[in-house]
Amino acid sequence: MAPPLSTSLHSLVLSLFVAFSVTNAGPHHGIGPRRHGHHLPKGGGESPGEISPADVPPDIPAVVIPVTPVVGPGRNPNIIPGADPHVHPKILPPVVPPVDPNVVPPVDPNVVPPGTPAIVPPGVPVAEHDIETNFKGSWAIDNQNVGVAAMQFQLMPNNKAVWFDTTSLGPSARELGPPGNCPKSPEMNFKPDCYAHAIAYDVETGQSRTIYLDGEPWCSSGHLWPTGDLVATGGTRGGVKSVRMLSLTDPNANFVEKKNVLADNRWYSSNQVLEDGSAVVVGGRNSFSYEIVPPNKLEFPSKKFNLRFLQETTVPKKPGPGMYIENNLYPFLFLLPDGNVFLFANDRGIIFHPHTGTIVREFPKLPGGARNYPPSGMAALLPLTITPENIHAEVVICGGNAQEAYQSVDSKHTKERVFMPALRDCHRLVLTDHASTWEKEQDMPSGRCMGDLLHLPTGDLLMINGAQKGVAGWENAIDPNFTPILYMPNKAMGHRFKEMAPTNIARMYHSVSALIPDGKILVAGSNPHSKYLLKAEYPTELRVEKFSPHYLDPALAGQRPVISPEITEKVLKYGKEFKIGVKFSGGQVNPQNVKVTMVYPPFTTHGFSMNQRLLILPLKTVANDLITAVAPPSGKIAPPGYYMLFVNFRGIPGKGVWVHVD
Repeated sequence: MAPPLSTSLHSLVLSLFVAFSVTNAGPHHGIGPRRHGHHLPKGGGESPGEISPADVPPDIPAVVIPVTPVVGPGRNPNIIPGADPHVHPKILPPVVPPVDPNVVPPVDPNVVPPGTPAIVPPGVPVAEHDIETNFKGSWAIDNQNVGVAAMQFQLMPNNKAVWFDTTSLGPSARELGPPGNCPKSPEMNFKPDCYAHAIAYDVETGQSRTIYLDGEPWCSSGHLWPTGDLVATGGTRGGVKSVRMLSLTDPNANFVEKKNVLADNRWYSSNQVLEDGSAVVVGGRNSFSYEIVPPNKLEFPSKKFNLRFLQETTVPKKPGPGMYIENNLYPFLFLLPDGNVFLFANDRGIIFHPHTGTIVREFPKLPGGARNYPPSGMAALLPLTITPENIHAEVVICGGNAQEAYQSVDSKHTKERVFMPALRDCHRLVLTDHASTWEKEQDMPSGRCMGDLLHLPTGDLLMINGAQKGVAGWENAIDPNFTPILYMPNKAMGHRFKEMAPTNIARMYHSVSALIPDGKILVAGSNPHSKYLLKAEYPTELRVEKFSPHYLDPALAGQRPVISPEITEKVLKYGKEFKIGVKFSGGQVNPQNVKVTMVYPPFTTHGFSMNQRLLILPLKTVANDLITAVAPPSGKIAPPGYYMLFVNFRGIPGKGVWVHVD
C-alpha cells in the first residue's frame, strides 16, 4: 500500500481542486463537457456518490467541494472530467499558504496537470440539487391587439421588442402614426400607405409605437450591431439587396434603408455575428453564396463568396418557375469557439472559414428528413461553458418534416393535399470534436415544425410554437402544437423532455418568441395567409402572450436571487473580472449552487433564432452580496455587443440585466 500523502501535500491538492471545481462546476449543473445518453446512467432520483443535504453537518463552511461526479461505464471516477488519465501527477511542493474559504484561487494548469486525482475529504458538502417544482408554467395575454403581425423579431437592449412583416401584401390592422401619416409606398406603385408594418413593443408595459419601414423586408434576416442598433438584411422585391437600420438610442427612430448594397439577393437568408461585430449573411432563394456585412455601416463595398454546398442541398437542384421547394432556406448558422462557422442546410452540415470560404469540415447526412425551410425544424447551439481549456461546442437539431412534405401539401404542386406529420426526432453533434458524428437524442413528446428553440437563463432550453402536421407556407400546416417542451440536455436519456402548460392560441407560420429579461417568454405572431385574415380557422394573430416557465413558480419567489443594478458592472472587457451585486434570500450561499449566464438576444424568424447563444461564466468569488465573475475571453466566444446577464441559484434565475462586452 502506498504511504499516505503528507498534510501539506493534501492541503495543496485540496485547495487547487476547490479552484478547479468552482470555476468548472460539473455536468450535474449543466456546466462542463456534455455527455450523451449512452454515457449517462438511466433512471431518475439522486445520483450515486452524491451527499444528501440532510447528511451535511451544520458546521460545514460555505465553500463547497464537489464529490466525484456521476460517470457512466468505462470512466474512471477518480479522474477530473476532461483530464487525461494516463498523465501522472507531478511532485508538489510541501508548503502552501492557508486557504481563504471565501476566495477561489486561480487555477495554474502547470501546477496540477490533467489527470490529478480528486482527493475529497469525507463529509464535505457538495452542490445541492436544483430545486424541483411541479409548476408547469403559466400563460397570460400581454396585449389583446397590437395591430401588426410578428414575422421578423428582435429584442433590443432598451427592452423594446421590434417586429415587422411585409409592406407589399396590403394593409395591416394598425394605422401608421401619427394619424394621417400616409407615405407613398414604392412596393405599392407609390400609392399612399397609411398602415404600419413595424412596431416597437415595450416588453415591460405592453405599450407600443409604430415604426415607418421603407422597402420590402418580407422574409428577411437580421442581427444587432455592437452598438445595439438593429440591422435587417435582404427581403424581396425592392428590398432583396437592402440593408436597413433602426437606432437603439433614438426613442422615435424609424428604419433607415439603403438599397442595392448587398452582393446577392437575400430572401430567406440567415445571419451570424462574428468576432469583430461583422456578420455573415448566408444563402437565400436562388442565392448559393454568402457575404460579410461590416458593423456600423449602411454602405460598404460588397463581396460574395460562392458556396457550392448551398446548391448541393437545394431541392430540386435547379428549381424552375413555380417549383420552389428548396428545403435549405433559412439555414442554421452558429459561430464556433475557433472563429469558424457551422452551417446546416436541409440534411447536412459543414464548418467553413468565414473570411476565405474554405470548408474546414463536412459532416454526413442527418437521417430522417429536411430540417430547414419549408419543413422548418429547430436548432440551437447548446450552452458554452467557459473553461481555461478547449470550450465544448455542441449543436442540437430537432423536428422538421420529410423531404417530400412540401410538395405533398402545397397548392403549386398538388391538388390532393396531404399534411404529413412533423418529425419527432432530435440529433446532437459535438462541433469541437473532429471525430464526432451525429448522435440520436431522445425523441420529443410530439412532432413539431415551425417551432422555436430558445435558451432559458438556467442553461435548459424551451421548445415552443409550431405545428404537428405540414410545413411552412400559406395554409400549409394544421394541428397546432400548443404545448411547450422543457428540454434539459444534461439529464439522463429518457428524462430530457418535460411538457409544460399549453396555450390555447395557435402559433404557426410567421410566429415568434423570445426570452426577455424578467425570465418570461414573449410570444407573438402567426399569419398563415398572404394578407391579414382575422376570420379563419387559423387567423392572423394579433394577440401578444407571455409564458412564465417553471422556474417562475410563485412558491419559489423566496429563492430567487436579486441583482443590484447600481453595484453591478455593466461594461465588460474580454477576459477581465467584473462585479455583480446580488442578494440571495434563500439562506447562506454555497458557491457551487450559483451559476451566472449571459444570453445574446437573437433575431428570430421562421423558427430560427439567429445569433442565439448562452454562455456560462467562470466565477472567482461568491458571497451573499457580491459575485466576482470573469468576462468571456474573446469575440469568438462572445461576439461584441449587448447580452442579458442572469444569476441562478439552484436552478432558479433572478431577473436579468443588460451588459455590454467588447
